[in-house]
Amino acid sequence: MQIETADVNLIGYREENQDRVAIVADERATLLAVVDGMGGHAEGARAAETALTTLVGAFWQTSRPMFDPLGFLHLSLGRAHEEVVKLGAHLGVEARPRATCALCLIQDGAAYWAHVGDSRVYHLRQQHVLARTRDHSHVELLLREGLINESEVSGHPLRNYVECCLGGDAALPEMTITSRQVLKSGDLIVLCTDGLWGNLADRDFLRLAQTADGSLKDALFELATHAVQLGAPHSDNTTAAALRWRAP
Repeated sequence: MQIETADVNLIGYREENQDRVAIVADERATLLAVVDGMGGHAEGARAAETALTTLVGAFWQTSRPMFDPLGFLHLSLGRAHEEVVKLGAHLGVEARPRATCALCLIQDGAAYWAHVGDSRVYHLRQQHVLARTRDHSHVELLLREGLINESEVSGHPLRNYVECCLGGDAALPEMTITSRQVLKSGDLIVLCTDGLWGNLADRDFLRLAQTADGSLKDALFELATHAVQLGAPHSDNTTAAALRWRAP
């Protein structure tokens, strides 16, 4: 595969970094994952670490290229959820560890992605945001139902209220899985936690698409640093994984 990858993980203005990120690959497939431990619950960092370890383990335990990429995403997130649930089995429901997650599999010139909560996936092509995931959040629900508009999202009092996540209740959470998306040369896939996108507009991600001949690692670090600066002194952990597809 002709690819360039990069990741970034900044603590922001928090005392603890509860975000995790991984990019794992062989010559047949690549997996990108970001996980955001929910700081309002017990052991957010442990929840994120457990979920990420489970997802990466599932990648290496599955034959590649994968026969059923969508099934892999569904089953892997389900396993990650079960492992995070186990962490909080001795706690009351409200106190149990939780995390949000975004996951993307690249193989055979295409991308397949999934998310739970408000960690996001962006698909950039040239100077356009071709697609991005819609958060499992209360404000996203209000937005879809036309009860608020885009300009009201950033200041809404329930902006950070996530409707579903990994961990907590044992029931399998809602997850959104996107079918096969064919990649074109120069396409960018970006996965990120809300610490990155929460301080940026969708158009800000196009900075990455403007670095076709430059370092994706440097551009991603600059974007994350910019997001932290915009949110100071209340910036959250800020994490992302990116892949640029370079078809021959």
